[in-house]
Amino acid sequence: MELDQSCWNSNKTRKRKLREEDNGGFGISMDDLNQDVLERVLSWLPTSSFFRFHSVCKRWKSVEASPSFRLACSEIPTRDPWFFMVDPHLDQSVVFDTAEKSWKNLKYPLLLQENPNCSSIPVAASGGLVCFRNINGDFVVSNPVTGACRELPPLGPITHSQTLHAIAMNSYSKNSYKLVLIFGELPHLTAKIYESVKNCWTEEIVISRNSDETLESDIAGDDTLYFLSKAGDVVTTNMQRSPSKQYSSVITVKDGEEIINFLSSSGTIVACNLVRKCFLEYPRLLPVFLEYSIDVVECRGELLVVVLSEFLETASLRVWRFSEDDRLWTQVAAMPPSMSHECYGKKADINCVGSGDQILVCINSGEFCSYVLFDLVANQWTELPKYYLDGKPKEFMSAFSFEPRIEASV
Repeated sequence: MELDQSCWNSNKTRKRKLREEDNGGFGISMDDLNQDVLERVLSWLPTSSFFRFHSVCKRWKSVEASPSFRLACSEIPTRDPWFFMVDPHLDQSVVFDTAEKSWKNLKYPLLLQENPNCSSIPVAASGGLVCFRNINGDFVVSNPVTGACRELPPLGPITHSQTLHAIAMNSYSKNSYKLVLIFGELPHLTAKIYESVKNCWTEEIVISRNSDETLESDIAGDDTLYFLSKAGDVVTTNMQRSPSKQYSSVITVKDGEEIINFLSSSGTIVACNLVRKCFLEYPRLLPVFLEYSIDVVECRGELLVVVLSEFLETASLRVWRFSEDDRLWTQVAAMPPSMSHECYGKKADINCVGSGDQILVCINSGEFCSYVLFDLVANQWTELPKYYLDGKPKEFMSAFSFEPRIEASV
């Protein structure tokens, strides 16, 4: 009996050691955690993992609808961005998950499904939300992960009659955001702001030209001379925008003041300071007669400009930053020629979006489509894999970046 008892104790000790090794030496498993600690641990998983909770066990499935789990998720500082892709038919929600480097299908927001005769296109995004605009000019804000939607109050007939230049969105917390619209004709601009906390639009704000600091210039700096087209070519500026990016704009912060940056119809970059109620135009990157495609992005609160142009019988895609000290555009990065040359002679249009240290560039022409992710820190350009639907590669016009947060409230 003593021998048998000794063997039993030996086996029990061995099992305990194995268990400790499997759990990092702490001797506990996920089953030993109380519900609050379990939810905090699970909240650190990538958002795409949340959709698989129901298939793990009943306890994990109960976490999905737990308010305390959503609270734990809201305390996670940042999440790897998802890119909400825009296809020509606007008939489904496809995202690229940068955490898992894969494509995902999401359910189209219910409120948008209920209005099939009033098609909507995404026009802005911030935090965990994406904003849509329908053919009547009304807006719907949605959380693409949960499908929750909110229809914003109508703007009114006077605002609808004005030319809309920019739509920008900014989130302050999981349940607070604002939408900024810029209307009018240069140099007469006005802004209108929707605040989610008040659930209403502000009165129109008149924005005047900044007479103290005018950056406007039609002469390109020395740094852009290599963009000159080959002799004999005289072409018009390529400012064709995909429908979802015709209001392409970003919000940046300078000295604590919010600035809306957007592209004018002539290709200049206009910066509207909402605090000082004034605007200025930056110097042109390229001459008016040169054919090119341009877009503005925001990365870490900074304005960057992406330009696709042709020179020396090849195509060039470059990222630029404006230097306040020198009053000149300086190059930040350039796509390797082996990648950008594919665009040469194809009259391609670029639509870009920034997120953190990354820029997604959607390149479209009548002959090909390509989606390239650029890492500013690593200076690395990566072409995304094709997304196939029914055996055929799907084409996307543009994208919007958002953080996949189940706790983000509309």
